[in-house]
Amino acid sequence: MNTLSPTGIQVQLRLGDVTAQVAQVGASLRSLRIREVDLVPPYPLNVPTPSCSGVVLTPWPNRIRDGRWDDDGTPRQLTISEPKTGNASHGLLRFTPYDVEQTEGAATLRATVFPQTGYPYLLETSVSYVLTADGIDVTHTLTNWSDSAAPVALGTHPFLTIGDVDPHELVLRVAAHTAFETDERLLPVDTRPADAALREGVRLGDVTLDTGFTDLDRGADGRVRHSLTAPDGRTVTLWQGEGFDFVQVYTATNYPGTPLAVAIEPMTAPADAFNSGTGLRRLAPGETWTLNWGITLD
Repeated sequence: MNTLSPTGIQVQLRLGDVTAQVAQVGASLRSLRIREVDLVPPYPLNVPTPSCSGVVLTPWPNRIRDGRWDDDGTPRQLTISEPKTGNASHGLLRFTPYDVEQTEGAATLRATVFPQTGYPYLLETSVSYVLTADGIDVTHTLTNWSDSAAPVALGTHPFLTIGDVDPHELVLRVAAHTAFETDERLLPVDTRPADAALREGVRLGDVTLDTGFTDLDRGADGRVRHSLTAPDGRTVTLWQGEGFDFVQVYTATNYPGTPLAVAIEPMTAPADAFNSGTGLRRLAPGETWTLNWGITLD
């Protein structure tokens, strides 16, 4: 049964031993369990979404410096949504309640980005969560209904875990060869080679990260795979499909109910892409962009 909370309706999904919960506000994946083991760390129903957990980030992920950007020769000014850094952060739908369509094992949530200060474009967006025997598949669509090409990027902010294991003992693998260096406002200023140890596997309790990565290892099936592995060999994998050419990895020690949490965030563009142009896509009028990612337990 769906329940109401500060993040709107909580949509309950079930397929055999796999269950998930999706929050209406931000279309966020707020829990995922297989055989009673949490793969997404849950948080209390009576609190707003902590640390942007599971939220869909569009028409840009991460930050835009000073909220200012050049729109093909026209200066734009977005609302500063992150006052401590003076940036516009995580797009325009983070606090939006989506329209929900649901079956027992799947849900599709839809929301519109309307023209507004700093972003004069009309976008129709959707995200579909579909449970599988070993996890969840996620599909995003973005359609531009503006009269001109719209700059767009998309990210999502899932936290991962293996809930019956001390998170400090999980081994993190990030399939990336290049990392972004950032300034004090968490905006990219350069790149450097990513630590090879991250590709080989590092104990989660030994790293502190809020880092964007690119130059990702992509398999023959077009998917990039990052993972957390328990001491007994169980592995939760986040895969990201074509178009997701960037990932942000963020460790948090203030996530409710756990001493350590990690977000592995697929992104189509890095921070400040509206200024750098890196990864930014311009959708033609009427054009639709479809993107996929998912989580599995092996």
